[in-house]
Amino acid sequence: MSVSRRPGTIVVTGATGKQGGATARRLLALGRPVRALVRDATRPAAAALAAAGAELVPGDFDDPASLASALDGAAAVFAIPPVTFDTALEAARGRALIDAAAGAGVEQVVLSTVASSSRREQSAEGKKLIERYLLERIRFATVLRPVRFMTNYIGPGVLGVDGIAQGVHRHLFPPDEPMQIIALEDVADFAALAFADRDRYAGRTLELAGDDPTPVAAAAAISAATGTPLRYEQIPPDEAAALGPMFAETLRRWETGGGWHADIEALRVIHPGLRTLNDWLSESGAAALR
Repeated sequence: MSVSRRPGTIVVTGATGKQGGATARRLLALGRPVRALVRDATRPAAAALAAAGAELVPGDFDDPASLASALDGAAAVFAIPPVTFDTALEAARGRALIDAAAGAGVEQVVLSTVASSSRREQSAEGKKLIERYLLERIRFATVLRPVRFMTNYIGPGVLGVDGIAQGVHRHLFPPDEPMQIIALEDVADFAALAFADRDRYAGRTLELAGDDPTPVAAAAAISAATGTPLRYEQIPPDEAAALGPMFAETLRRWETGGGWHADIEALRVIHPGLRTLNDWLSESGAAALR
């Protein structure tokens, strides 16, 4: 399949997912040509992107040849390697995309990974390997590390963690300590800022958050905005351990002060429109939760 040669085209991976979809829509709204990397162009999310003006191209992180074709002639890439709990596979997929970008002559990549619980380096091993490789291989590389998404409240969650079920939000966070969160739209906004000024953001890593209510305060705000009572419940240590080592380690880290550490006030200087939880609820969150 041939691809277009529109100047300034940005390839967006994960375009049918949360971050990729939000970023693709933001770039399209700004008039940037977007090429959305998809595995299934018949999915409703892919069709919606095409209707919004994105060019759909097939690509698979496990098929390097498809990545090379998709990146041909592109100016930049918004990268989100597919989620997997296999560290080696995650790193291999990230490197495959970065190699394809370098091979296609792409000079700018904005990579979104995940917020770190360490102030020294990325604490997720697979993502740490990808971030390092990116900074070594791509001249204008930017890393975004978003915390928990506000949209995580929508839905029942996974394994009884996150989301809302029967008027209860259950998570690992201590109930009365600040919990950093961010709107997907703000991740997209930071990506757009980086693409608009690649020199300023080259080599930078940004821990991203937009608000830090306690879980109890967040539940109260959602209750007020939706008119439906909601309470917060912290998952106890024995249940976290039963869910798996990752959950138990996350709970241990939070209880010993190893949580996320985005500088929200500094981020608001860069992006004055950074959304609070109440902003997100007013814009779209409350309607979606209802």
